[in-house]
Parts: sequence; structure tokens; C-alpha cells
Amino acid sequence: MKLTILGCYSATPRALTNTTSQVLEINNHMFLIDCGEGTQVQLRKHKIKFNRIKHIFISHLHGDHFFGLVGLISTFRLLTRETDLHIYGPKGIKEVITLQMKLSDSWTNYKLIFHELTSTESQLIFEDDLVEVHTIPLNHRVYTNGYLFKEKEGNRKLDINLVEEANIDVAYYRKLQQGFDVVNEDGVLIANEKVTKPAKKPKSYAFCSDTMYKEDIVPIIKDVDVLYHESTFLEKHANLAPQTKHSTAKEAATIAKKANAGVLLLGHYSTRYDSLKPFKEEAQEVFKHVRLSQDGKVFDFS
Repeated sequence: MKLTILGCYSATPRALTNTTSQVLEINNHMFLIDCGEGTQVQLRKHKIKFNRIKHIFISHLHGDHFFGLVGLISTFRLLTRETDLHIYGPKGIKEVITLQMKLSDSWTNYKLIFHELTSTESQLIFEDDLVEVHTIPLNHRVYTNGYLFKEKEGNRKLDINLVEEANIDVAYYRKLQQGFDVVNEDGVLIANEKVTKPAKKPKSYAFCSDTMYKEDIVPIIKDVDVLYHESTFLEKHANLAPQTKHSTAKEAATIAKKANAGVLLLGHYSTRYDSLKPFKEEAQEVFKHVRLSQDGKVFDFS
């Protein structure tokens, strides 16, 4: 599981900082999460292959989270993309994107599939054999969702030396990987755990931006491996958090602690601050395992 931060600041892009966008690589998928202005430039800068992006998840319809989307869609068209592109986001995202395409006569030559969201309850919105994605209802000034990405349990690993010693026919290897006991060529039942090893523990990642402190998301993200939670303000500006429906670093840490997260990633910093160091310091007063998102930073959680 690898996360590339393309942008992690709030409000407007600046010369050296970008608005929210990140790429999650998990179990052979590459998911784009939010698409602030300049996302495609950041994708090129960090040598991320456009054609691997098949699913885009937009949290809400504030510009710093989706103003880069129509440009990216247009670039895919110019690159003669043929692969379907799925876009998940609040109701209205289809209208705003297709209106721009209509007025500019820039219809795609690939299939654009919108999955518009309206529920205020957590939903399963994507699933295949490897990964599932659930919404995390958040509390912001407009309808907003975070997203929980979860690997599915993988197959058990064969200890090939033990399998061969147990005289098991190759035709039963798949059954062993699926966790079944099998009968060997001598007619003896071989217990699965004697010839296989457990699969690697599935990884999970929760993306929560933008939101004010919302404790009822804790059951949804319980025991998540990595939690990205917005931390727009430091404590000295905590009075602004409820007014703007954002969170402080300490509030993000409180959610991480209650959810028993493995790691907390802070992000969506207000550009009023010159240093990120206080964000980490304030969060660590509550939760120990804190890391700072920064534009261009890559986190490998394999």
C-alpha cells in the first residue's frame, strides 16, 4: 500500500504548495483521491502513469478538491484514452463536469461513468476480488464524504517444501490456498495449517477531508492501518474550526486515538502557517504515531 501526496493544503494553490489530491496504490489498483487545481501537473512531476487511473474519488464540491478534474478528463481525451473512467462524488458532479465539456465541445472518446452519492450513511461503493471502498460521511459546509479503502483477505501461502513432503497432488494446491484441508495421494487427510502460511494481513486506508470533529465516524474506521485526517488549524485558532467546519490537529489525533488507527497522517493545512512542525507536536499530545503529509511525499505502508 503506497500513498503519494500530490497536494495537501487548503484553499488556494501557491508557488510551492498544492491543494488536495493524492494517489493510493493498493492491491494492484491506483486510485486518485480528490483532484485539486494542478493535479495533472503533479501527476506528471511524480511520473504517475495516467492510464493506470481508472477510479477517481471526489470528497466534495469545493474547488480546492475538484477544480483539476475537468482538465484531467480533457487531457485523457487528448491522449486518446480508451479505458473507462469511473468518478465517484456528490450529486452534482456529473452536471458540473458535463456542462464544461458540452460548452467547450470536448466530449471524451472514452466512457465516463459517474457514481453520484447522496447518502448520509456509510455505503459500499466499489468492490472487486481485491479491494472494497466505503464512504465515510463527514460534516462540512456542503455534502462531503471521506473514503475507506480496504484490501480483502488474500489466499494462504503454500510452503512448497512441506506440500511436496506431504505428497499432495498439484491439483489440490488451489484448495490449500483457499484454506481447505485436502487428501494426499496416500489417502491421508492433510490439515491446511501444516503445509500453508497465513496470508499477509490486509491493509486499510481512510481519507477524511474536509470535516469538523465527528466522533461517529470512529466505528466506520475502527482499527484502520492509516488515517489521513484534515487538520486545518492549530489550537490557537481552534475557535475557527466549528465556524468553518474544519478540524484542528489535536481533534484529528483524538479521532485517530478513538479509532485505534495505526498511523495518523495530518493534512489540509491552512496556508496561514509558516511551519508544519506545530501540527505534529499538538497531535502527538493525544496520539503518538503522527506523520505530516507534504506535497510530493510518498508513504510506503507495505
